[in-house]
This record gives sequence, structure tokens and C-alpha cells, in this order.
Amino acid sequence: MNMDYITIGCSPANEDCVQVGSENYHENAMGECRRFRELIRKELGQEPHGAWLRIKGFPHDFGTYLEVICVFDTNDETAIEYAFNAEGNAPTRWEG
Repeated sequence: MNMDYITIGCSPANEDCVQVGSENYHENAMGECRRFRELIRKELGQEPHGAWLRIKGFPHDFGTYLEVICVFDTNDETAIEYAFNAEGNAPTRWEG
């Protein structure tokens, strides 16, 4: 199994998100990412075999920021399609 990942974001693209460096960032951002991950699953379906929606930390000048990513098996076409669909078609609003 050869794995890769694609970043999706920390919240829907047309919504405000928790800012790195803000008070209680990690706790608030983790909650926001979990909510976004569940919204992606609700809108696009559960991940197929070979794909996983995860929350990953990335280094930043003001600390570590969190994003939802899709880890996928590069040898599994269904997993690849899901990952790129999630990246390109994730919900852009929390509701409606």
C-alpha cells in the first residue's frame, strides 16, 4: 500500500475559521475540524476502503495549525477518487 494525502481545509471555504495563535486555538480548532470532517462525511459519504479523513497539524510561524486531510492509497482508484472529490467538493458552508 502506497499512501499519500491531500489537504481539504479546517472549515468550509466560505466560513470564518479559528485563527492560529488565538486563545484556546488547539481545542477550538480541533472541534472545528471534527465538525467539518463529519459534514464532509454527511455530504459526500463515508470514506471507502483505502481512504481516511484525518486531522493533521502543520507548522506555522505562530504555532501548529490543524486541517482536515484525506489520506489515501495511491494504488486504489476508489480511494483516489474519494480524496480528490472531498478536496474539490467539500461543503463551502456549515449549513445549506
